[in-house]
Amino acid sequence: MFVDLEDGRCRSCQGQLEICGADDATLDVQCTECGDGYTVEPDAFNDGGIKYWPEAMVEFGEEL
Repeated sequence: MFVDLEDGRCRSCQGQLEICGADDATLDVQCTECGDGYTVEPDAFNDGGIKYWPEAMVEFGEEL
């Protein structure tokens, strides 16, 4: 799942971020341009945690 460029960009190169993992407290992102990866809070993209995190949890979250 890609982060809209209007919502967030790579810290290193300002490139496109892809969400590649999620859990109950974090999202893992990786830049599609420079490859930099890091962990952010669910509301890191100024969406209040209601746009990217729920979708990422469905795709990547662990089943209980």
